[in-house]
Amino acid sequence: MTVFHWPIRVYYEDTDAGGVVFYANYLKFFERARTEMLRELGFEQDQLRMEHNLIFVVRSVQIDYLKSAQFNDLIDVSAQVIKSKRVSLDFEQIVSSQGQVLCKGHVRIACLQADTMTPKKIPDFILEKLNND
Repeated sequence: MTVFHWPIRVYYEDTDAGGVVFYANYLKFFERARTEMLRELGFEQDQLRMEHNLIFVVRSVQIDYLKSAQFNDLIDVSAQVIKSKRVSLDFEQIVSSQGQVLCKGHVRIACLQADTMTPKKIPDFILEKLNND
């Protein structure tokens, strides 16, 4: 599975009083990259909900903070599916700037039926796109 990259500019709103990215905002950056990865593959999450009654939710996160991003930095946020199961996807995600890794994360995403919030098998058409790109 290929690595998807999404550039993000660090805005003032992403930082604390010292101009350093607030730690929880890295999770937002991860989310944006995963969403844009799905979009690039042709999947809009609102359409998946309406047409297939499915949503993706974060099941677990493990994150390591190595260096800080700061106001106005241009960062690269990557997303790569490293494991797919019947109802979940494991992503490796990395935030880097100018070739330096700032943050690494492992994120498990679960597929749920939107109306009941119960586990749902990831449709083959999604897995095929994830495995072929």
